[in-house]
Amino acid sequence: MMRMVVVLLSVMMVCVLLMDAMVESAAEFDPYKVLGVTRSASQSEIKKVYKRLAKEWHPDKNKNPEAEDMFIKITKSYEILTNEEKKASYDRYGQTDNTHPYGRGHHGFRHNFYFDESFFHFPFNNKGGQDFANSKYTLHFSQYVNEVVPDSFKRPYLIKITSDWCFSCIHIEPVWKETVQELETLGIGIGVVDVGYERRLANHLGAHQTPSILGVVNGKVSFFHYAVVKGHLMQFIEDLLPQRLVEKVTVKNNQEFLKSWHKLNKPHVLLFDQVPSVPLLYKLTAFAYKDYVQFGYVDQGLSETADLLRKFNLNTYAPTMLVFKEDVEKPADIIQAKGMKKHIIDEFISNNKFLLAPRLVNQKLFDELCPVKQFHRRRKYCVLLITGEEESFATGNEAFLSLASDNTNDVLRFAYVYQRRQQPLCDVLLKNKDSTLPQVVILERRNGAGKILYKPVLGGWNGSKEDKHKLLEELERLEKDPSILNCDAVLPELNNELTSMFLTRWIYTAYDYLSEIIADLLHNNWREMMPLLSLIFSALFILFGTVVIQAFSDSSEEKQPKTKAKEASNAENGSPHTSSTSSSRPPKKNFVEVTELTDITYTSNLVKLRPGHINVVLVLTDSTKNILLSKFAKEVYSFTGSLT
Repeated sequence: MMRMVVVLLSVMMVCVLLMDAMVESAAEFDPYKVLGVTRSASQSEIKKVYKRLAKEWHPDKNKNPEAEDMFIKITKSYEILTNEEKKASYDRYGQTDNTHPYGRGHHGFRHNFYFDESFFHFPFNNKGGQDFANSKYTLHFSQYVNEVVPDSFKRPYLIKITSDWCFSCIHIEPVWKETVQELETLGIGIGVVDVGYERRLANHLGAHQTPSILGVVNGKVSFFHYAVVKGHLMQFIEDLLPQRLVEKVTVKNNQEFLKSWHKLNKPHVLLFDQVPSVPLLYKLTAFAYKDYVQFGYVDQGLSETADLLRKFNLNTYAPTMLVFKEDVEKPADIIQAKGMKKHIIDEFISNNKFLLAPRLVNQKLFDELCPVKQFHRRRKYCVLLITGEEESFATGNEAFLSLASDNTNDVLRFAYVYQRRQQPLCDVLLKNKDSTLPQVVILERRNGAGKILYKPVLGGWNGSKEDKHKLLEELERLEKDPSILNCDAVLPELNNELTSMFLTRWIYTAYDYLSEIIADLLHNNWREMMPLLSLIFSALFILFGTVVIQAFSDSSEEKQPKTKAKEASNAENGSPHTSSTSSSRPPKKNFVEVTELTDITYTSNLVKLRPGHINVVLVLTDSTKNILLSKFAKEVYSFTGSLT
């Protein structure tokens, strides 16, 4: 009994000594002094100083014995000064998480002791000490390939790599838990990969150590390199998103931004808020709907935006979202609420992601705007204007838009196409080749194979009152009797008019990818970069080898025809010398390389023709073969020495 009392007293003394040491070290801890900033420093200044100090004192780069402790202090200081509650607590009471007398700070005496309840959950009780319902987010290889990668083109994913007996994984669990709870409300995908059970997926992602945190956007994997604090993870997610998602709008570029609806064929959304930077939720929304809507942001705190607030008569007490369609002076819809939630914004954008009368630019837009009929009571009709791009069609196009704005509903959708850009579609709908443009067609899609029922509105379309009256009468008749659509056809797939934008998108994607590579190199992430570097060097080696081999091959081919031509000329004259006009003489039968074109020689002679080479094909019949082939051989003989 006496021994137990002694042991308990000893343990209590050790705990008291540790607590004293912690309090003393915390009392000396001043985040402002650690970062070397004043109490009035802005968040951007704090962030700039932190990045510089973190690089300078990172244990992987700085071999100073005190580098690890200093790096921990720098990270902790940054976490306090970028968190409003923690910063206010320190400014008022001089207290941090570690100095609260009754608080349960997550960080202990050293950075590898985290006094949190999760510390006492050992791996043999559950995987890796993870008590945060990680099974909810567990990813498997097939799930990642079939679900996460396609979905990453609409929203980013944050994935944690963990394993059994990973005590460092336990250390980051409180921060991970807090961050995930906030990110989920923003609609960000979360995943957890247990290396012990999903080694194949971990290798596929390039994760070779635990714990690792990575992000996936547009199918591309990016690794998180900074200290695991909530602020860093939130910034990491924001950095994953492509640039130029949201345009900053002021009174100077407001009209230019809104008037681009015709060129981009998209509605435009403006968010008015009082924070200087674009909120993360708004960026995520812009990423999810980037194919449908163009997004802009107005900072209400700037003097250049005051005129916009007066123009649209907006209050500044809450964020406001306006959607503009064809009318750039009057918003088509508006929403204003304090603390906008994701589901509210999604519903607002989903209800306004098409113009009143958009141009059909690809099959995807056609399928969404004019869906296939599924049930008798859920018919949807598409009123299509076939017109041109020239200025002479502008009046009729504007009149069609005016009619569409007054009559669009759940059953009727209005759209237009340019005949020159969608010629195959227009050829089917305008069976009479002499039909004058513009022309209005009412159609209903019957199946996914392209079958439609349709009816052209007779008399064409020039936007007059008579034309509007005639079209409205046809729509009234259609509502009462769907059988007036008495023509049927099978539509071809629409041309994709957006392919011309591929080069621009490719340049932006390449820029983002190169930025990611540079970031990886700066963080000395060589093991993760090795597969990419190996691929690049292999490609360069193959390219260099191909060029060298091609150069030798071309030089040998050039010498060979010259030698053959010289030998042939000598053989004809019986002497080593000949005149330059000898090539015009009728050649011997086997001098001219004329190959018969068959199903076997077609691929090698025509399909795989080398760039810059020309093939001359003579089409013969049995009766003309013998006569024309010999004359053809005489004509092409002088070109047989050409490399092309």
